[in-house]
Amino acid sequence: MKILIACEYSGVVRDEFLALGHDAMSCDILETDSPGPHYKGDVRDVLNDEWDMMIAHPECTRLTNAGVRWLTNAPPSGKTFPEMWKGLFEGAAFYKLLRDAKIPRKAIENPVMHCYAQQLIEPRERQIVQPWYFGDKAFKATGFELYGLPQLKDTNRLVPPKKEEDPEEHKRWSAIHMASPGPNRAKIRSKSFPGMARAMAMQWGGDIRQMGIAA
Repeated sequence: MKILIACEYSGVVRDEFLALGHDAMSCDILETDSPGPHYKGDVRDVLNDEWDMMIAHPECTRLTNAGVRWLTNAPPSGKTFPEMWKGLFEGAAFYKLLRDAKIPRKAIENPVMHCYAQQLIEPRERQIVQPWYFGDKAFKATGFELYGLPQLKDTNRLVPPKKEEDPEEHKRWSAIHMASPGPNRAKIRSKSFPGMARAMAMQWGGDIRQMGIAA
């Protein structure tokens, strides 16, 4: 299949599909961290290039419930209320652009949205998964709005550590949530996990090298 991995710079998801024989390309405004098929630029440039599947990770900073306070209380330092609301409207419009793309199979990653984002986007029911469902030792609830794709099934479900029983291990698993403010925080928090990426590739694409099917 011809697969677009939208808003991915790491190449983690893209490379799992490539390994199974698919024609996969990542796209982001940043350069890819892993050499491979990648379009550096606006995803709108390639969105209508007749893809069979798209897995998209749109920016969620202004959509997530964790940031709703910035829309009603004092905005963060250096920002204004008009800028925060503008970011919300732009984020919602971008999400809807990807969700409504004429691609038959789509998985759009999304956060727990606050009420304003829900009103703008009207998301459908989503599947929530954790990296530790797929063998990755980390806490990061990940939601997928699915179109033409089945829900992901656990592949290597781990037992997460309890904070009161093993605080150090729990802290390691919580690295995403505990990332300190700084220039690399966004990259750390948007990290793709190999076990989850492998599950996507196997369950949504399959190993076409063993099927005798052309990509």
